[in-house]
Amino acid sequence: MAKQEIRVRYAPSPTGHLHIGNARTALFNYLFARHYKGKFILRIEDTDQSRNIADGEQSQIDNLKWLGMDWDEGPDKPGDYGPYRQSERKEIYQPLIDQLVAEGKAYESYMTEEELAAQREEQRANGEMPHYVDEYAGLSPEEKAQKIADAKAAGIQPVIRFKVPEHKKYEWDDIVKGHVAFDSETIGGDFVIQKRDGMPTYNFAVVVDDHMMKISHVFRGDDHVANTPKQLMIYEALGWEAPKFGHMSLIINSETGKKLSKRDETILQFIEQYRSLGYLPEAMLNFIVLLGWSPVGESEIFTQREFIKMYDEKRLSKSPAAFDAKKLEWINNQYVKAADEDRIMHSALHQLIKAGKIETDPAPMKIEWARKLINLFKRQMSYTAQIVDFAELFFNGPEDIDEEAKAEMAKDDALPVLKALEKKFADLEVFDTVNILAAIKAVQKKTGVKGRKLWMPIRIAITHEMHGPELPESLELLGHELSMKHLRAMIEELS
Repeated sequence: MAKQEIRVRYAPSPTGHLHIGNARTALFNYLFARHYKGKFILRIEDTDQSRNIADGEQSQIDNLKWLGMDWDEGPDKPGDYGPYRQSERKEIYQPLIDQLVAEGKAYESYMTEEELAAQREEQRANGEMPHYVDEYAGLSPEEKAQKIADAKAAGIQPVIRFKVPEHKKYEWDDIVKGHVAFDSETIGGDFVIQKRDGMPTYNFAVVVDDHMMKISHVFRGDDHVANTPKQLMIYEALGWEAPKFGHMSLIINSETGKKLSKRDETILQFIEQYRSLGYLPEAMLNFIVLLGWSPVGESEIFTQREFIKMYDEKRLSKSPAAFDAKKLEWINNQYVKAADEDRIMHSALHQLIKAGKIETDPAPMKIEWARKLINLFKRQMSYTAQIVDFAELFFNGPEDIDEEAKAEMAKDDALPVLKALEKKFADLEVFDTVNILAAIKAVQKKTGVKGRKLWMPIRIAITHEMHGPELPESLELLGHELSMKHLRAMIEELS
């Protein structure tokens, strides 16, 4: 591996935001490059102008950087092999397309979209796999020339099709899948390499770009396997050596076992969505790397530097990778718990402001109150947007208690504990954690009630919940006035 210059690329289309599957492709290429001290290239494949969105490229760049990736060459980092947008490389593709046409390896095709659609429909009706049938088959040179002349006279713009060699096998040793082979008859007939608007198709442009940019290895999703024989044909036709290919396993929904589809709304699938919820980038990177790649040993939490050091492409899995949202939450929770207090405070405060719970420009005292509130729930949060639901009590008051809580409050010790606590709280001049805890301890001493029988009635009475963060800290944040109000309301109800 060390003798060959390692050059890999991530080549997204700017047709949308960064998808989990594409982020994984980028990460596996990035880790491979960094592990072998090679080059990682970002290339924008924007030849399908109709599907590109205005901020598609910038969104890809921003989210890749958010995940912690950098690249050696790209649209924002010009290198020796640019331009790094396909739309700016048209003059590179055209001479090569002309060359293939001149050599009889490609040709002009004048079949209209309507004719192609009708051909496919007829094939389906006959139980055949849809495929292109040579429109000039069986024609004499004169008849072919006349057909082309008629099409030109009608103003039909041609596409350029690559002539698929007959009865030939295309095979490669895939880094992930092992040996793969296709017969040329199985790929659907002569395929388009240049569209009517003059732009090259993906399968042609990607070959030219990878060759011109000296790409040594191509790691991509399993859905590209069927493209590989077409690309090998073009490499062969141009007399170029193909890179080594590695096709990574599909990602499936762990709940359904089905391939992860952008139409599957049970799973958030775009990095932007996780950023918005307050997931941490290093946790997202950790989770994504484990989708189809396994480290040695049992540990599952690693830094980016550790991943780079231990990365081994031989540990890429042939089996589908299960996207488990609960595991992602668990991983992110590990990072939240370990994160700097100020970092989580900043993220969670943003969530509270976004939800309208705290004003946009809070006063210093409100910020300090929010800091204590966020720290109270820091260990529980899988992502910082959860603070909005976790802290509902502190903004909108407690909900009605449920039947299980009512059963707890019906026990004999509940009312004496609450009455004793009301008296202690009423005498407190400073309502803080230390004094609240002291008051509860004094109630224990006076009533002889301790443990769950002491703490549960107090928690339910004031918060209407049976579980939650540390009670004295919660009551301090709720404040003396509200705590007393809830406490007295429960005493009145039980009396």
